[in-house]
Amino acid sequence: MRFDYDLIVIGGGAAGLVAATGGASLGAKTALIEKNKLGGDCTWYGCVPSKALLKSAGVYALTKRLKEFGISTPQENKYDPSGIMPHVRDIIQKISSHHPPEAFEKRGIKVLFGVPRFIDNKTLEINGEKITAKRFIICTGSHPLVPPIEGLKNINYLTNETIFDLETLPKSLAILGGGPIGIEMAQSLARIGVEVSVIEMMDRILFREDKETAGILTDSLIKDSAKIYTGKKAVKFSKEGDLVAVTLEDNNKEMSVIRAQTVLVAIGRAPNVEGLDLEKAGVKYSKKGIEADATLKTSVDTIYTAGDVVGPYQFSHMAEYQAVIAIGNALFPFKRKVDYCCVPWCTFTEPELAHLGLTEEEARAQYREIKVFKSKYSENDRAVTDLEENGFAKVICDKKGRILGAHIVGINAGELIHEYVLAKTARLKIGSLSSAIHIYPTLTQTVKRTADQYYTALLESGLFKLFSKIMLRFLR
Repeated sequence: MRFDYDLIVIGGGAAGLVAATGGASLGAKTALIEKNKLGGDCTWYGCVPSKALLKSAGVYALTKRLKEFGISTPQENKYDPSGIMPHVRDIIQKISSHHPPEAFEKRGIKVLFGVPRFIDNKTLEINGEKITAKRFIICTGSHPLVPPIEGLKNINYLTNETIFDLETLPKSLAILGGGPIGIEMAQSLARIGVEVSVIEMMDRILFREDKETAGILTDSLIKDSAKIYTGKKAVKFSKEGDLVAVTLEDNNKEMSVIRAQTVLVAIGRAPNVEGLDLEKAGVKYSKKGIEADATLKTSVDTIYTAGDVVGPYQFSHMAEYQAVIAIGNALFPFKRKVDYCCVPWCTFTEPELAHLGLTEEEARAQYREIKVFKSKYSENDRAVTDLEENGFAKVICDKKGRILGAHIVGINAGELIHEYVLAKTARLKIGSLSSAIHIYPTLTQTVKRTADQYYTALLESGLFKLFSKIMLRFLR
């Protein structure tokens, strides 16, 4: 059988762009199919606009701290945040221009726009035409998960796909979900004047994070005037004039009501598996996404997958990581397996909250003996000069000094966590970070200080003290 392409990549988000570029670079005749716009959810509705909004809100909040930095003004300055959302949309357009279709066409990638459907495991139909390929990689991403709660469909709720289109921000907003998306939106909008209420059914926000680090962030959100309702779930939405009434139920089945101008649904994301006719290709899937093995091969030998549609992590950096694995496995006989032992992520609030590996609670449950080393931002000279003393770095190790997890809450945590990521990936012990020279004064000293504590504990142990006394006698 003659094929139109060696490889067809379905989905033009983070995973799809990497997979298509990799396929073409390896000499495969490649087509990339996207139903909407190249760049995916992260560019248009996720990482890019949310970080632009967080930055603007952070700058706005910083103007209120001028006196803390020794800056006085002859009169009280007033600032208007109404231009923030247009600014966010400008940033989206700027970054989306980094990957126009023409750039991929120049690399030899055929870019097709439309809704594809499988005819069989070698054939797709798109825009009324049939195309074939030896291999496929499905990278269709995900979409906001909207729960079937009474009355929700009857209100004009927002998701991350619609909130950045607002011309006028609401006076008040109820956010359904205390995960990363909900919390980032909560802080940024609270800082620019929106009355924010966060509703989380778990007993705390960011329940996947280390409890101690999440507590620091919770305090910061409250300081920014966000109201947080934990241990409560929304069971009903109804209109009350210009407001939305949200009925909450706690663990004891007791009811309460909060009101806001509108609602942002941010409880998670669902994989984009509908409309592809995956059944005709023999690809197994469920509501959780496409089923795949450790090589990212689906139930069909010629079809691979990557990104949010397969999970288990819905981050752009993980989509890119999986795409690299998938493209090699799809085109070559030797196979690589995904390795999720060193997956980092970050919630980009102020303070930032970065995560790697096991939390302290998880480590204590899995290991008989662990060691926990912490270094406070308030003990870091650069953090003190920058008035960014809120936070700490924590690293959890086994008894031999191997890193089990690391968590940082504080300014630039998302940057600092990578020292721990590199050490854990390279299977280095925590002591290796202590022996590396770190520039003074930088925030990276916080990472080094956690590693220094490993040696301090070692030197203060009875065995080393005895050894030291013996050696000192010889010196005399």
